Amino acid sequence: MDFRELLSGKGESLRIYDSIARCLENVELFPVLIEPIYREALVLDEERLDRIRFALLRVQIFADIHRNEDMEQAQRLKYVAQVLEKVIFGNLMLEKEEYIAD
Repeated sequence: MDFRELLSGKGESLRIYDSIARCLENVELFPVLIEPIYREALVLDEERLDRIRFALLRVQIFADIHRNEDMEQAQRLKYVAQVLEKVIFGNLMLEKEEYIAD
């Protein structure tokens, strides 16, 4: 899978996608790269941040679609995308709502 292409979607590729793609390819790099990715995101304008959020959303959707093909890879992809989304944006766009029974 070309993760840079997945992250970019139909739009222009951002430099930050290089580091994110490296984490998606090898989750062992994630603990080392999470801070540099976060710091790079801090200086981006709203438009680029919005593009990053949808890039991370595309990864989560891709992982859900392909989870039955390779469950372990799907879990790794979703983990990286969700942790980055929470660290950069504070929450998940597709956060599951918890229902409390009365």
